[in-house]
Amino acid sequence: MNVLSIQSSVAYGHVGNSAATFPLQRLGITVWPVNTVHFSNHTGYGAWRGPVLPADQIADVIEGIAERGVLGTCDAVLSGYLGDESIGRVVLDAVARVRAANPAATYCCDPVIGDAGRGVFVRPGIPEFFRDHAVPAAEVVTPNQFELDFLARGTVATLADALAAADRVRATGPRVVLVTSLAREDAPEGVVEMLAVSGDGAWLVETPLLPVSVNGAGDAVSALFLAHLSRETDPGVALSKVASSIFAVLELTAERGAREIQLVAAQEQIAHPPDRFPARRVGR
Repeated sequence: MNVLSIQSSVAYGHVGNSAATFPLQRLGITVWPVNTVHFSNHTGYGAWRGPVLPADQIADVIEGIAERGVLGTCDAVLSGYLGDESIGRVVLDAVARVRAANPAATYCCDPVIGDAGRGVFVRPGIPEFFRDHAVPAAEVVTPNQFELDFLARGTVATLADALAAADRVRATGPRVVLVTSLAREDAPEGVVEMLAVSGDGAWLVETPLLPVSVNGAGDAVSALFLAHLSRETDPGVALSKVASSIFAVLELTAERGAREIQLVAAQEQIAHPPDRFPARRVGR
């Protein structure tokens, strides 16, 4: 499997391509990373260096890949943090070119907009671009709960709310919606959940809430879900593998008191997901 991954990159730590590439490679997937920004570290530190790459330079890198004559072997496009709305147009052009060369290719869009703790943290125009253009063009989308609220034009408080919101997003185009961090009012205490919704049903998985606050886990989740969904006929099985792997990564991160997710140290749990957290079907 070959994946064209268009998102941010950092030299130190793991977010964007720096969080997605290694897990995909450990699963035996070839990644063609194209960076939308190249920062020294993620912005959660409050200070960073490095450029937001201009859209024409990103397009030039993709053109160079196309000139190798390999777009027909690309099985999926994965996109995440953009840096600027103009970069989104480059992403959708790349998706169109890949689909023209390989109609079976999948587009997985991680609509990076913001989160509950920080609100919107991207440039103006990017949230609307995701909602109105990128998400409708994707087969798979992986918002967190804050982003789901924006995409579905509502507020999720309960499981029923989340299911309805995911269906509203699916109605715009995607066949599968993965809510990467669900914190609903009617959930058990001390857990964090992920919810996958497709035309075949909905699946919920819960893991213990760990004392850790890191960036990049959502980027890794999106990559892992794309990988496992490409191999499993049951989205619930894919969801279970993702939850088991990412929990192992976060568990080790918490044990070490680290600020960066411990992808390399937990790589065996990524390559061979432990069977720890089965997903269960939930009603609509």
